[in-house]
Amino acid sequence: MRVRLQTVRLMKRIWAAMVVTVLVIGAGISAHAALRAMSAREAANDRASAASSVKVSAPAPTLAEQEIAAPAAGVTGTIDLPDLPIPAGAMLDAGIVPARPFSMARASALDRDRALQCLTAAIYYEAASEPDAGQQAVAQVILNRARHPAFPGTVCGVVYQGSEHAGCQFSFACDGAMTRMPARAAWVRAARAAGMALAGYVYAPVGLATHYHTYAVTPAWNRSMVMTDVVGAHFFHRWKGYWGTSAAFNQRYAGGEPVPGPHMSVQPIAPPTAQMIAAATAGAVAVPVPATVVATVAQAKPTTQAPTVPAASDMLPPESQILDRWKDSGKPLK
Repeated sequence: MRVRLQTVRLMKRIWAAMVVTVLVIGAGISAHAALRAMSAREAANDRASAASSVKVSAPAPTLAEQEIAAPAAGVTGTIDLPDLPIPAGAMLDAGIVPARPFSMARASALDRDRALQCLTAAIYYEAASEPDAGQQAVAQVILNRARHPAFPGTVCGVVYQGSEHAGCQFSFACDGAMTRMPARAAWVRAARAAGMALAGYVYAPVGLATHYHTYAVTPAWNRSMVMTDVVGAHFFHRWKGYWGTSAAFNQRYAGGEPVPGPHMSVQPIAPPTAQMIAAATAGAVAVPVPATVVATVAQAKPTTQAPTVPAASDMLPPESQILDRWKDSGKPLK
């Protein structure tokens, strides 16, 4: 009996020792896993802080692009005046004079259609809520630009100028406004104003204005301009001096209207340098061509001859190939 009790006590001690051992091992594994998780978390935090300290941004537009871009909706951009001599004795300021009628009489049907699309889009997105006079004034600014040597010589070129590098003269071409479906009635109304302007209608009150802005925004170019009129929600301006007179608006309509819509972005391609050309051609080895090969090819003649057809001995048609039993077929029955 005593031996049995001792055996039971011994077994309890062994089981207790085993349980303690398992608990110690489990605690060690848990602690190791916790330490690994803490280390991974600290490393992730370090990477996140390092990434946040280094901000990656899109390349900033160049100074030239910033100078010509429209600063906000409802405001035109501007551009440097052309580097051309001013004619001697030219009138430097003539006040507010109306523009000459715009003519597309010699333009192709394709150019007229594209010009109408581009001018309609500009009127719609820039002045859809303006009265008729406001829309006609915006159209006049665009056509005035097409006649000024500082701007492209086409209607679509003026409307989408700068869109290839996000420096749009008219903000709607760059700010995503064109992704919205236009309202049909408002689009038809804008198309009517565009058609009138392209047909020669002149909105005289704005004169030779090439710029405008709304009440809400006063652009930096405002100080170098002369205000010609206020129509609807827009202030209209022209350049000071000779470049704002009718004599400066002498650019002929160029034709060849580009496809309506913002221009595709084109990345500049740097010309290859001498080092690049040398590196590219360093491994090239010229393979000489034996002169005998050229001569052999030139002298080679085809050895095959066309099959000859034996000449007929008489002028009669060839012998019939119909079998005798079928010769009487096809004759009428008697």
